[in-house]
Amino acid sequence: MTRTVLQGATVIDGTGAGPAVADVVVSDGRILDVGVGLDGDEAVDLAGRWLLPGLIDCHVHVMVSTINLLTAVQTPFSLAFYQAAHNLAATLRGGVTSVRDAGGADLGVKEAVARGLVQGPRMHIAVQILSATGGHGDGWMVCGAHLPFLGPHPGRPPSVCDGPAEVLRRVREVIRAGADVVKICTTGGVLSEHDDPQASQFLPDEIAVVVAEARAARIGVMAHAQGTDGIKNALRAGVSSIEHGIYLDDEAIGLMLEAGTFLVPTLLAPIGVLDAPEGVSEASLRKASEVLEIHQASIGKAAAAGVRIAMGTDSGVIPHGRNAAELREMVKVGMSPMAAVQAATRVAAENVGVADRRGTVEPGKDADLLAVAGDPLADIEVLADPSNVTGVWLAGERVVGA
Repeated sequence: MTRTVLQGATVIDGTGAGPAVADVVVSDGRILDVGVGLDGDEAVDLAGRWLLPGLIDCHVHVMVSTINLLTAVQTPFSLAFYQAAHNLAATLRGGVTSVRDAGGADLGVKEAVARGLVQGPRMHIAVQILSATGGHGDGWMVCGAHLPFLGPHPGRPPSVCDGPAEVLRRVREVIRAGADVVKICTTGGVLSEHDDPQASQFLPDEIAVVVAEARAARIGVMAHAQGTDGIKNALRAGVSSIEHGIYLDDEAIGLMLEAGTFLVPTLLAPIGVLDAPEGVSEASLRKASEVLEIHQASIGKAAAAGVRIAMGTDSGVIPHGRNAAELREMVKVGMSPMAAVQAATRVAAENVGVADRRGTVEPGKDADLLAVAGDPLADIEVLADPSNVTGVWLAGERVVGA
């Protein structure tokens, strides 16, 4: 196999070690060696560039291209899949080489990427968002209409389920549909107009069924959890990650530290709602404004306590391709640039369950790499601006900047 050496970049390897100028040899989709003075059959000069592991976004919605509900419901069914292809390509151009889709993308979308039919990052999928009646994922409207953002189709089971028996069946259905992780809502949210982000959803026995069945299938559970009680219900049940974590208290932080639960902040999400061009309800705009500073303070407190934070953006709520701007928001709440980089690389890989293959620049790992024209440890904005991306490699193949 051809050995390609990426020469002379300043490598930030994702382990937490300081940056160092080095060569990286890749072959057959993997990193063979990292060091100085290495050679290969082909060489790529990266002098003056910074080389990192490809970023991993643990919370995206590639099938969501607008949060304007009227636009969404007037979009032809099949058009959403072509829009998803555009979103996936934009995500890759922004330096993200792996994503965990938190609801929307079905197995066909994942397979299209895996087979090379569509260019995009490696995908891990939840397929659907499981919600109680009246919960964050219930598309019922007070006018009597039912307008779900992520309506069911043959590859995407329905969202709403109630009671342990129905919840168990729905979990099994999403696993059957190809889910790599189960996504549930244990609180209300910002974009669900008529619920409260602090209101708990799903009872503890319902959440326990979700976790038990997911564990039986050897996959994790990610919980949309914004309010304090719903966060703690999810944590006590043993979910793998808390998504959003807006109203954290000391007890919730302690539970995360005790269990090693990941926190996926999505700090960009309320900003994305407030910046949306049109079509967002007054109630959602109000909630986004109310939670913004509370959210930032909670994540800063969790980070300072040592909670394992993994990058997630809620892309779809924000424009796809701007994912790495989340690192800027992490730094704003008190994380160091190195900690933010690790949240998007090593820690994110641990959260998704692929740390043995991705997340660091080390021999034996997948050659998913990102080159940028500046030092993100000196200025995190380097990563936040996609125009600074000069190269992206996926399994050793240069897919951006060739």
